[in-house]
Amino acid sequence: MSVTMRRHKRRKLKNEINVVPYIDVMLVLLIIFMVTTPLLNLGTDVNLPDSNARSLGAPKDPVVVSVYPDGRLALMVEQQNQELSRDDLMDRLRAIHSQNPEATILVRGDGAASYQLIMDAISAINEAGVTRVSLLSRPLESGG
Repeated sequence: MSVTMRRHKRRKLKNEINVVPYIDVMLVLLIIFMVTTPLLNLGTDVNLPDSNARSLGAPKDPVVVSVYPDGRLALMVEQQNQELSRDDLMDRLRAIHSQNPEATILVRGDGAASYQLIMDAISAINEAGVTRVSLLSRPLESGG
């Protein structure tokens, strides 16, 4: 009879997990990441061209300005590019902007045109009073 009493007095196993040590480790890691993250150098120095361009959302009634590799500028008029000087382009864009202040100008830069030429075109558009400027690109074709 003493054998059956011993079996009943035995402690039952607990099926709980003690998570306190895991929480302590998590808090220590959180503090370490919070302290070290601001110290990381997340960028590299790049000499960007000057421009006063602003970011913008989806365009309504876009006007397309083309930039060629040799620095020529063109304005798309009735589905044809009409080549213009910088001053003529700015005059046309001022007229478009006075008629429709919400007009969006899309800049279509040739792939061989330098980044500086495209930024100069955007600066000219901004000087004409237009603040809604966006860049056009075409999707990559899958080769496979």
